[in-house]
Amino acid sequence: MNKYESIIIVNPNVDEAGLKALEEKFTGLINENGKVESVENMGKKKLAYNINKFSEGTYLLFNFEAKPDSIQELERVYRITDDIMKFIVVKK
Repeated sequence: MNKYESIIIVNPNVDEAGLKALEEKFTGLINENGKVESVENMGKKKLAYNINKFSEGTYLLFNFEAKPDSIQELERVYRITDDIMKFIVVKK
């Protein structure tokens, strides 16, 4: 298994309960084929440019270990989740 880092930018209108639900959803998805080491809510930050007419977003940082073939499924779920504006997954 490889170590990865993923940052997602969530719509700023999502409340704390919604953020917790997203965190649990992706933690569960990663744990199916790997192991989450840490999740950090970095809070709301101003974006460099507007995304979907929003000038800020809530950042969530995931550090985890996973099998390389499970990353494609994680990114697919990121894409179809409406509250996620941008995401990136990087191999450490």
